[in-house]
Amino acid sequence: MKGVVAQILAGGAGERLYPLTKNRAKPAVPFGGIYRIIDFTLSNCINSGVRRIHVLAQHESLSLARHIRLGWGLLRSEFGEYIEVVPPQKRVGTGWYLGTADAVYQNISSLERDRPTEVLILAGDHVYKMDYSGMVAFHRDMEADLTIPCVEVGIEDARRFGVINVDENNRIVNFEEKPDNPTPSSDRADTYLASMGIYVFRSEVLNDVLVEDSELPSSSHDFGNDIVPGMVESHRVFAYNFRNNREGLMPYWRDIGTVDAYWEANMDLVAVTPSFNLYEPAWPVRTYQPHHPPAKFVFADVGERCGAALDSIVSQGCIISGGMARNCVFSPSVRVNSYADLEKSILFEGAEVGRHCRIRNAIVSEGVRIPRRAVIGYDLEKDAKRHFVTPGGVVVVQREDFGSEEGASGDWRDDS
Repeated sequence: MKGVVAQILAGGAGERLYPLTKNRAKPAVPFGGIYRIIDFTLSNCINSGVRRIHVLAQHESLSLARHIRLGWGLLRSEFGEYIEVVPPQKRVGTGWYLGTADAVYQNISSLERDRPTEVLILAGDHVYKMDYSGMVAFHRDMEADLTIPCVEVGIEDARRFGVINVDENNRIVNFEEKPDNPTPSSDRADTYLASMGIYVFRSEVLNDVLVEDSELPSSSHDFGNDIVPGMVESHRVFAYNFRNNREGLMPYWRDIGTVDAYWEANMDLVAVTPSFNLYEPAWPVRTYQPHHPPAKFVFADVGERCGAALDSIVSQGCIISGGMARNCVFSPSVRVNSYADLEKSILFEGAEVGRHCRIRNAIVSEGVRIPRRAVIGYDLEKDAKRHFVTPGGVVVVQREDFGSEEGASGDWRDDS
């Protein structure tokens, strides 16, 4: 991948993922127990041989920068390798980033040192595995100015993404951003080619179109809304079908745009045969892992108590003390006490569940202590009076939701 520099867009406010983004950048939201969302894009880069990476940060960037500093110091600067977190520098104008294209434009000088032949524009909030080297090879073979990877979706998803139509050579002939009435792909009337929101640009072309866009007062300075539609008419723009990705990598891709989508993606991981497999040694997903003791299950008898987790991900440092978890994802140092029953729930680091609790379809933020006998996820109308409830019925439990009730019970924990 010589000649390629990646710029990861990690500065969005993540408003649709609120309250998970209340105190952190969207790419820094925990995912799959031990990971952060950005780990998947960074791992794709490393596994694909892309080792010059800028992470363009903005909103609530402290936790993101700390995570990358602690977990991603594996590259060697003496070999020209790096992962750099680039905060807004206001080198161009005095405002914050106005859109995805403006974020790259404001940091265009960061590319001058490396003089890349291609610039890989990536999103820091997608969950997928992709060998970028295949896409770059396709881009070079087609002598493209811009290549856009795409996935096949149904009509409901098509309305949320950029929809692509191609000719027999995969050259894009039409691009619509989030259309109400998308045009289906030519081969199947019920299938649409949707942009994955990542791009391979020929470097000098990227510079030219960003400068031109910056001078247009009517532009929203966004790749999907402004840059791509304009280039379809004037440049060589091609689509790369994600199903042609590296052999052995399942073509799974999720845009974690909402809390419901986030919850569903986590649930994908705990299926018996997961559609997104974390256990492929040929494509490791890296992250920062602090030191914790092993997970522990106690009171795992067949009587009244059952310390067990079925079809679940349980991270290091967790203690399942007489409780039961089904289809759950636990980050490190979660504790579940006796007689508690959890189903299809995600617990962030340090969360504790009191005795006799019943919880389902929930996301519990880090450090939350749920008092004994709490019932969450069974009466959404009641839950909405205390917690954040999504349109899909997922209950988000935050630290302040229980107020003075936290740990009030004398039998909060098992003394095991």
